[in-house]
Amino acid sequence: MLRIGILGGGQLGRMLLQAAANYPVETFVLENDEHCPAAHLCHHFTKGDITDFETVYNFGKGLDALTIEIERVNVEALEKLEAEGVKVFPKPSALRIINNKIEQKKFYQQHHIPTAEFIITHNKSDLKTHLSFLPAAHKLGIGGYDGRGVELLRNEADLEKGFDEPSVLEKLVNIQTEIAVIVAVAQNGETTMYPPAEMVFDPHLNLLDYQISPAQLSEKTLWKTEAIAMELVRKFNSPGLFAVELFVDKNGNVLVNETAPRVHNSGHHSIEGNYSSQFDMLWRIMLGYPLGCTDAVLPAVILNIIGEKGYSGPAYYEGLEDVLKMEHVFVHLYGKAQTKPGRKMGHATVIGKDRSELTYKANRIKHLLKVKTI
Repeated sequence: MLRIGILGGGQLGRMLLQAAANYPVETFVLENDEHCPAAHLCHHFTKGDITDFETVYNFGKGLDALTIEIERVNVEALEKLEAEGVKVFPKPSALRIINNKIEQKKFYQQHHIPTAEFIITHNKSDLKTHLSFLPAAHKLGIGGYDGRGVELLRNEADLEKGFDEPSVLEKLVNIQTEIAVIVAVAQNGETTMYPPAEMVFDPHLNLLDYQISPAQLSEKTLWKTEAIAMELVRKFNSPGLFAVELFVDKNGNVLVNETAPRVHNSGHHSIEGNYSSQFDMLWRIMLGYPLGCTDAVLPAVILNIIGEKGYSGPAYYEGLEDVLKMEHVFVHLYGKAQTKPGRKMGHATVIGKDRSELTYKANRIKHLLKVKTI
């Protein structure tokens, strides 16, 4: 039985561990919070800082393999562990590129992967020399996550919102559709991908509002999307699971936005909506098993269950019973005891043949299910 560790114990780790129950694997989790969503589902829990070299190294040195559920990990420790024979998914070399949005954009440029035009800025005063480049998104090189670390700069008055650290100033794209494609790479280099999903974002929180899969794309756009995502992931030269987020602009051009080197929010529908979920797929990759079937069982919609504005404290799920009565709806709560405004507390998936029915139910769930406080 292989001993495999997960760096991070949030909801992604929790769902990864739920899928691990189907396989002969001994699981280990490293996380600072002993009450995190994944803590009680693993065989062995270690409380510690995933960004600290010694902590990560000591956690991983007795294991067969390691993976991550969040990018903010100590890559130097993973490099040392890899050199000593521990398998790391994805490879630290891929993590180094993806962890820094500046390096990520340079990588796309170097490998001729289509992406939005960009400028690298070193501090806030740099922005004043690029007024003609606006409107643009200013993205923090290191540390941004879940909508944080991104500011939209439309004119000179917005420059104060920019970051005083190395960042990417990215030309705004006239977006028609936002797409996510999850690509799986086996240890032997074999690849497969999930059908593209169309993402709809909450404009206030800059978080995924709901998503529908498979996306409705023209044959030409679908081909471009899949070809670009596969080409990009192959350039990382690493086994693992990668979520590639792309823009389709008003002219039909497909541009890579960002890549995540792990299981991803945009793939949660795969638990019920696809034959092999993204979580099942990652275990297959790490254990050296054949890749799973990514075909859709039925079209699916997912929506995030988010902490309501104005409520902080012990979580209470208003309307949960009403939602659980709905047909073909699957609710996943992440086991977070405390809610706060905008915090991801769970997600709901709806599956069915009729796409209009899917979006109707998603909107109904959004209005019924509220995360408040006791």
